[in-house]
Amino acid sequence: MTQKNKKEALLQAAKELFGEYGYVETTFKKISERAGVALGLLTHHYGNKEKLFLASGLDVLEHFLVKLREATAQGHNGFDAALRFCKAYLDFSIDPDSSWLVLVRCSPYSDMKTKTDRDIMDSMFSQVHQELERVIAKGVADGSIVSVDSHATAQVIISLMVGANRTRVLTPYAAPDLYQEVLDFVARSIRP
Repeated sequence: MTQKNKKEALLQAAKELFGEYGYVETTFKKISERAGVALGLLTHHYGNKEKLFLASGLDVLEHFLVKLREATAQGHNGFDAALRFCKAYLDFSIDPDSSWLVLVRCSPYSDMKTKTDRDIMDSMFSQVHQELERVIAKGVADGSIVSVDSHATAQVIISLMVGANRTRVLTPYAAPDLYQEVLDFVARSIRP
């Protein structure tokens, strides 16, 4: 295994374990064992657990943003783009290959010890909000979305996505069609 492959294996193992066990219960030993890579390489590549956690969260967020932007780019108007955003958000959250649980099971904000790390994570999460806000503003302008404050509406919709996602992936009582109901609710809420 090359150095690059070892580093990637460590990052993948870290994402899986942070998602399964959370930040506190995930150890360097567990990560190196899962990756099949020597423990010393973790420190060499990532320095400490916090830096590895940050790298894991940022990696998931980067892939998430790509999916959201691909989805909104396919929208034929703002309304369609907003619904595609929501569907991509929810689909990504249950894709077993997305490592989404890193962001759900571990709070990217509370587990960041330095302001710099929190600022980096906050900047990435802000891009999620900005993408939805952009397509809502587009929909208001093209008439496919009712006249709303795009910033506030994006915040409400993202809050709905977060709540629905946490209900689906962390609780035993989610309705089988919860995500479809959420999409229908968003459509009813912003349709003119």
